[in-house]
Amino acid sequence: MNFRATTRAAGIDEATLRVAFADAHYLPRVVELDRAQPEFTRTVWDYLDSAVSPQRVALGQDKLLQFRVEADAAAARYGVPPNILVAIWGVESNYGGNYGNIPTIDALATLGFEGRRGDWARGQLLAALKILQNGDIDRAQMIGSWAGAMGQTQFLPSVFLDYAVDADGDGRRDIWGSMADVMASTANLLMRTGWQADQPWGIEVQLPPGFDVGRADVAVQQSTSQWMNEGVRTMDGAPLPELTDGTILLPASVRGPAFLVGPNFRAILRYNNSTSYALAVGLLAQRLTGGPGVQAPWPRDLPALTRPQLQALQTGLNQRGFASGAPDGVMGPVTRDGLRRYQRSVGLP
Repeated sequence: MNFRATTRAAGIDEATLRVAFADAHYLPRVVELDRAQPEFTRTVWDYLDSAVSPQRVALGQDKLLQFRVEADAAAARYGVPPNILVAIWGVESNYGGNYGNIPTIDALATLGFEGRRGDWARGQLLAALKILQNGDIDRAQMIGSWAGAMGQTQFLPSVFLDYAVDADGDGRRDIWGSMADVMASTANLLMRTGWQADQPWGIEVQLPPGFDVGRADVAVQQSTSQWMNEGVRTMDGAPLPELTDGTILLPASVRGPAFLVGPNFRAILRYNNSTSYALAVGLLAQRLTGGPGVQAPWPRDLPALTRPQLQALQTGLNQRGFASGAPDGVMGPVTRDGLRRYQRSVGLP
């Protein structure tokens, strides 16, 4: 593939190409990380223990005070509360303490050359070149993770082009050094992917005895009043928030805490499609403004399945006629559905 021809067709000029690639390096470590398939998965409570640690809560409360003006301005413009914006910043980069130091051009050029995700990486590389040509950031300052996510709240280059905002009026969209731009860009992304102002992300709830936990599924969305009619209650007896399309979430199975989540939880998932991540953002935001952590106990005696164990589970379900997709060791929606149908067939929750 002639990538240079592709860049010319996309309007990238020779000066930008020289700046981008004159000192580009192949990064073997990026390839190693891209190919790595972790054997062990983390439980949601293990993830939350670190993502919403007391230290992160305390530092986040300080950061919320320090950058209140920038966060309030973004909230007023886009309808996303300051504590949510600071929570995303905290989970993504520990409030800017660790957003990566790998040159984005080098990382994406390496992935584009290496081949496993070549088309995707070349598309992101082209987006990164457009950012350079626009003058938003210098090549040396365009740094981030090994996978190409950049800046304080870890935008991929294509996401940057679509959602980054010049909030401080200096003519550049700078998600590395300008906290006004960081907060506004993050809020703009959430607003444009479904955030609804004046609604909570969700709330921890109590389920009634005999609740069909099979209905704790993203496909089951209904109003707060309907969930209340089924006996769903808050932990402290306060009224449930009004949600037109709320979903019951059981992130650690029937033995763990339950949550009622709505459109704003789904907007966070579009930022990072991980239930643990979205819960971490919501719970950290809650804690930053003095709200509670998770109140029901996690089933900490339950170990997470390893990737080979999940593959064995998928194989066994497929052999018994409960289609669970290709045995890839990843617990996705198809595997969950197959497992749920098996459990119902033998009288398990």
